[in-house]
Amino acid sequence: MVGKRRSPQQRSVALGTTGHGLDRRGRLRPVTIDLNELRPQLAALKLPPLPQALPSPVTDAHTHLDMVTERSGLTVEQVVAAAAAVGVTRLVQVGCDEASSIWAEQFAAAQPSVVANVALHPNEVGRYPERVEQGLATIERLAQAGDHVRGIGETGLDYYRTTDPADQARQKDAFAAHIELAAAHDLTLVIHDRDAHDDVLDVLSGSATPARVVMHCFSGDADFARRCLERGYWLSFPGTVTFKNNESLRQALAVTPAERMLVETDAPFLTPAPERGKTNASYLIPHTVRFMAEQLGWELDRTCRQLQANAEAAFGGPWGDDVLVPAGSRASQA
Repeated sequence: MVGKRRSPQQRSVALGTTGHGLDRRGRLRPVTIDLNELRPQLAALKLPPLPQALPSPVTDAHTHLDMVTERSGLTVEQVVAAAAAVGVTRLVQVGCDEASSIWAEQFAAAQPSVVANVALHPNEVGRYPERVEQGLATIERLAQAGDHVRGIGETGLDYYRTTDPADQARQKDAFAAHIELAAAHDLTLVIHDRDAHDDVLDVLSGSATPARVVMHCFSGDADFARRCLERGYWLSFPGTVTFKNNESLRQALAVTPAERMLVETDAPFLTPAPERGKTNASYLIPHTVRFMAEQLGWELDRTCRQLQANAEAAFGGPWGDDVLVPAGSRASQA
């Protein structure tokens, strides 16, 4: 997550319920979204149109559904359904503070196609040090909520927005605490690293590193990619890989082994070309997947299948049976 966040109090509306009730297993009841109605609604909201569907399913390895609904005007059901309509059948919903982590866990528990990551974002640690102790206690509780919680993150270091040395030191302490939680509960560690490459690896070197580590929104060059890959980490590529001025990230993609790459939106941020500058959402990930396939010289179907297998490996196995079935989609016609 790279954008500015509101306070938990300001986000109270976005972190409410979806309004569609639960079945006896505590999951969202099936909801049918009519794509013939959704398409003009996207246009009315000045959102990008649905891209051509992918030939095989993929996973959005990092999204913020709560913030997407705030910025887009869509319901969370519509966001998930739009993604499924174009082949993005699984989502990793990421918390950034206590409130959004609670919401992520609750939504993932009710939505089989979604799993949760929970954490205190490094910038939250820097801005609100008085909330860290209670926040970490909540994150530890959420980490034990069930199989729908797959990761601790996004956690790490951000020296772009947090420049005060004392705040950066607090970030390091909180990062180390998150690493310990991920290792203790066998969860994937999802790392936010902005302008802090060396220090991120230093903190990791001084901790009991979890079995699975994902470098979210990877922003390094080929040399830093190799340093991460030598440690066995997954590199998750966002829409920025499509930006014309980001050749160094494309070079990082080129040196990443097939089994170590993921794709993500970090929605509502980092919208890929050709929709750059608009609100991002999981349904736009086909643009990034197609671009990656072209850069790698792979068939599109192979790219999708590899990315889907990688997401399962990175987040501890498969999940989901798609509650939201878009009207007119292949799933609804089966």
